[in-house]
Amino acid sequence: MDAIEYLWKDRKRFLGMPLSFTRYRLSEDRLFCETGFLNVKSDEVLLYRVRDLRLTMNLGQRIFGVGTVCVVSSDKSMPHLDLKNVKDPRAVKELIHKNVEAAKDKRRMRATELLGGENGPAYEEHGEDPDLDEDEG
Repeated sequence: MDAIEYLWKDRKRFLGMPLSFTRYRLSEDRLFCETGFLNVKSDEVLLYRVRDLRLTMNLGQRIFGVGTVCVVSSDKSMPHLDLKNVKDPRAVKELIHKNVEAAKDKRRMRATELLGGENGPAYEEHGEDPDLDEDEG
């Protein structure tokens, strides 16, 4: 089995120091969250399923140079993943964004936002662009 090559690694930080047992890792196609010391729980989100990224930094986080990157995905088992108190959160968010776009391009995914509905916008995934007819080229 090939070892996974990680593009980014960090831990959840406390007062700016990596003193927790929550580890975050990013590969070219997945985002991992591992928690625990004796009992370890490992979750992952496939990057092509990521729908939205949000960055939050409260005053305490700003003082210690950390922030929370919120990842919203279409994954049923992990629809929302917060990368809490990571160092340099703006760069992390941008790195995740670039890899999400690359993963979607690799799979030829297109996200079309459909307006309307009671619950806000809905999303649809397509392997090809449904708006292009073969005649239009």
